Amino acid sequence: MSAEIPIVRNVLEANDRIATQLKEIFREKNILCLNLMSSPGAGKTSLLERTLTDLRDEFRMAVIEGDLQTDNDAKRVAATGAKAVQINTEGGCHLDSGQILDSLKSFDLDELDILFVENVGNLVCPAEFDVGEDHKITLLSVTEGDDKPEKYPFMFHISSVMLLNKVDLLPYVDFDLESATAHARKLNKDILVLPISCRNGDNLDQWYDWLRKARESKK
Repeated sequence: MSAEIPIVRNVLEANDRIATQLKEIFREKNILCLNLMSSPGAGKTSLLERTLTDLRDEFRMAVIEGDLQTDNDAKRVAATGAKAVQINTEGGCHLDSGQILDSLKSFDLDELDILFVENVGNLVCPAEFDVGEDHKITLLSVTEGDDKPEKYPFMFHISSVMLLNKVDLLPYVDFDLESATAHARKLNKDILVLPISCRNGDNLDQWYDWLRKARESKK
């Protein structure tokens, strides 16, 4: 086990060096970068479809899509009119800063206000790897357990926002909103918790207000 620790440390340090470079690029270009993380199926792509459509007259937005295989999510994003670049990790459980840096070649950074990184569906590894983002955003679906923050504490500890998605399904599932919120705030007292529904649009205006404030803070 002791031999593995330096290897992991070296990988993270190399990632952080490139992440620092990315942060400088985003600062210089005045781009808000958001790292979207969740379990598979929690609704990251649905959130992006709604956000890219509803705010396209306010912001110039683009997406880097991470997935194990296929470009299905990138096609859904592109259908909104936003630029999307797909990264297939071929089994990798997260995106890293090197992949993000390489993907930037596909964008005109002078024509971007907000860059979304839709990370691989996973509540463990993506939390460990900084990709130069300004904020980490975690989605938790009410179709999952309300104890997810307890089970995956680091993910929620480092996130600025927890979006509780699919609240339109609350009458049909066993999920305690207050319990999930309490678990998350025990880990991170400053985390913003927003119950939303990408399906019917519940409370998305609060998410959009947060985006506006986060974007303004970059200026």
